[in-house]
Amino acid sequence: MKYSIITFGCRVNQADSLELEQALLVNGASPASSDQADLVVVNTCSVTASADQGARQTIRRIARANPSARIVVTGCYATRRPGEVSDLPNVAQVVANDDKPRLIQLLRSPSAFTTTAERFGDGEGPCGAGIEPGMAGRTAYTLRVQTGCAEPCTYCIIPSTRGRPRSVPVEEVLGEVRRVAAAGFREIALTGVHLGSYGRDLTPASSLCGLLRALAAFSHVDDGQARVRFRISSLEPMDCSREVVALVADHACFASHFHLPLQHASNRVLDAMRRPYTLAQYAELVDGIRTRIPDASIGSDIIVGFPGETDEDFQQLSSYLEGSPLTHVHVFPYSDRSGTAASAMTGKVPGTTVRERARLLRGISEQLAARFRASQIGTVQQGLTLEDGLLAVTSNYLKVRIAAGRARNEWVAVRITGTEGPTLTGEIG
Repeated sequence: MKYSIITFGCRVNQADSLELEQALLVNGASPASSDQADLVVVNTCSVTASADQGARQTIRRIARANPSARIVVTGCYATRRPGEVSDLPNVAQVVANDDKPRLIQLLRSPSAFTTTAERFGDGEGPCGAGIEPGMAGRTAYTLRVQTGCAEPCTYCIIPSTRGRPRSVPVEEVLGEVRRVAAAGFREIALTGVHLGSYGRDLTPASSLCGLLRALAAFSHVDDGQARVRFRISSLEPMDCSREVVALVADHACFASHFHLPLQHASNRVLDAMRRPYTLAQYAELVDGIRTRIPDASIGSDIIVGFPGETDEDFQQLSSYLEGSPLTHVHVFPYSDRSGTAASAMTGKVPGTTVRERARLLRGISEQLAARFRASQIGTVQQGLTLEDGLLAVTSNYLKVRIAAGRARNEWVAVRITGTEGPTLTGEIG
């Protein structure tokens, strides 16, 4: 059986798709393009209305280009609107997020699409099969250690699509890290829906710091080089403690990269969003990171056009971003999600205003990114080669173009020499 997996959205979805890909490979399936595959799995996002629309458009395109394909749809949009998704052309099955771990068994079920099931193997899981750097086009491995969220943010639909927080026990995480490292991966991105809540649901309780300490012990440094580099995915500001920052600063196995969603710089809007921090607390956090780790990449997410956002609120937001130590910002125009508290709020900002404000913020983000790239010229960074070996991604999340002669997945010391648009140029030391 030939399969294709198309993934939308966050790194948690990417990790889920990677697990599914391994399971398909161990069951004898082989990868193909979506227009040639027998089975196409679409792993959807639903964080905004445009994410829903993107999934619908993709499913319709696949159905037109490959009418014989059986399309299975999973992810947050499939969980939130299963009936809407099942009505799309060629959708054979809709699988909610909670059923993702059983997706292979569901595909084998006689009640599933029989022609695909008849060609499906009898493997028993992904362990040890089909995993190597470059699988699914990825040099780094994305590892989900937590899922679910119980935070009360008024704009977010994800708690209803991902459920309560659930963490993978530390020993199970370490076991997966050993397997991935043995397969040759040199960078692992740790991800979760609410990663900072890691371990609170376990018995006995653990914590993100406890997990990071265990990973640091595993990836001991030998001659200045960690066995595996861990990149910490998005952390809520209230979860990025001084101890987390110290662990990243003091251990070479952690990438000097933080992603800390601010969402807004107006305390009034933050309060309406039910975000449990103030701008002053956020600024103290990122200023402290910049002092402790001068070369760190610090990214953020921003929502523009939240209900009730005034010109003054927007001015506070843009002014803070312009003077902040952030290195890049993802700008999300506010999107009503039915069932959230924000969807019932008054004072909706006109679409033309939202689009113009988003345009201005994206311009500021480009300036921040250019400033950070320029600040790195002349520094030497640890990089991991990507794709055909002509690019390397640094610990502080910069892509650097290098000369030919290296394979994918090699550690290199790169001296950054200049810029070519969003990509830096460098020489291998």
